[in-house]
Amino acid sequence: MIYRFRVVLDNDTKEDIFRDIEIRKTDSLEDLHNVITQSFGFDGSEMASFYLSDDNWNQGEEISLFDMSEGGSDIQLMNEKSIDKTVSESSTKLIYVYDFLNMWTFLVELAEVVQEAQGTDYPNLMYVHGQVPNQAPEKTFKAEQNEDDLDEYRDDYNSEDYDQLDYNDNWD
Repeated sequence: MIYRFRVVLDNDTKEDIFRDIEIRKTDSLEDLHNVITQSFGFDGSEMASFYLSDDNWNQGEEISLFDMSEGGSDIQLMNEKSIDKTVSESSTKLIYVYDFLNMWTFLVELAEVVQEAQGTDYPNLMYVHGQVPNQAPEKTFKAEQNEDDLDEYRDDYNSEDYDQLDYNDNWD
């Protein structure tokens, strides 16, 4: 079976930038990482991770390209996870981050499961739309977007003024 993915550069520009990719369901996430980096014109030499995602694109468990921990951790690695063990028709979304210094972020969604076509080499770049910018798009995080909403919670509290902390009153 072949999985067809749409990989969209997560940006705040008006132009959509995406690639449609076909890959065997038994290929590894590292294979998917390689075809994504190649299809967007990256050399593939930077650190990268996939993150499981829910339907609202909330970032979940990480699957990393390399184990950068200092041992004893349960890091999941891309080369050890097949695509069909990670993505299914009921769980179709992944977030892919490439180059953690620049934070190229992509939304990866399983669009279709089809039969393998005779004479087609996989992975297969099916469609290209949009030009990749020279720099990763700026990210605006929810906390930055809603900073003015925090004004109602701000007061004249000074954490350096220990006399106003009422330590004894709040101990119980």
